[in-house]
Amino acid sequence: MTNDILAEIAADLMEAEGKRQPVAPVRDRIASGSIEDAYRIQFINTERGLGAGRRLVGRKIGLTSAAVQKQLGVGQPDFGALFADMAFGDSEPVPMGRLIQPKIEAEIAFVLDRDLTAERLTFADIISATAYALPALEIVDSRIADWKIGILDTIADNASSGLFVLGSHPKRLGEFDPVLCGMVMERGGDQVSLGAGAACLGNPLNAVKWLAEKMVEVGTPLRAGDVVLSGALGPMVPAGVGDVFEARINGLGSVRAIFE
Repeated sequence: MTNDILAEIAADLMEAEGKRQPVAPVRDRIASGSIEDAYRIQFINTERGLGAGRRLVGRKIGLTSAAVQKQLGVGQPDFGALFADMAFGDSEPVPMGRLIQPKIEAEIAFVLDRDLTAERLTFADIISATAYALPALEIVDSRIADWKIGILDTIADNASSGLFVLGSHPKRLGEFDPVLCGMVMERGGDQVSLGAGAACLGNPLNAVKWLAEKMVEVGTPLRAGDVVLSGALGPMVPAGVGDVFEARINGLGSVRAIFE
């Protein structure tokens, strides 16, 4: 595909985000049908964000559920960029005006304290590079109308990223079990999602390892200080004005998102 066509699709997605008006699916416009071209669209908008003064603070991993991968016809996760202006703290009000059609899911966030630049990484590399973990809520959003997405749509659209909320009590990896930790998420005190660490590629650290190697492959390795949202521990649910969500992850603590 020509760079002009990819840039045009990227511009349409950026305009949709700015105007809070979703667009039709873009997959049919990616004539090659290739995941690589979908990532090229994503990277165009990442570079535009950096050029506009946004600060890159990490990456998110999506499609960590085997069921969702099967639904979209892929055999691996995807990733998107996290910018500082997407981040909110525990119980900090989240402005609905920043969002189009948000949904929310509970995750484990890992924060790195060293660069991960090797092409092949071991599990030990990931463990030793992790400074601490936090409970997190990812507020996913889509610039694609009615969430009618395929794999090319979500990758081009920054892996359907919206905003994210981080908890405030960091834990080292030895202080909780990332596989067996149970998660419950409530909306206004009513349970809306259940899960566990094992729902994320069998172990959230598997997702981090996949991402770290993928980012080396594409030439932008993970760096010290990066936040990695490792993937959903349970089903995502729609979010609306006035909603208050709280997720509790065994051994890791809790985090709340308050939608203005």
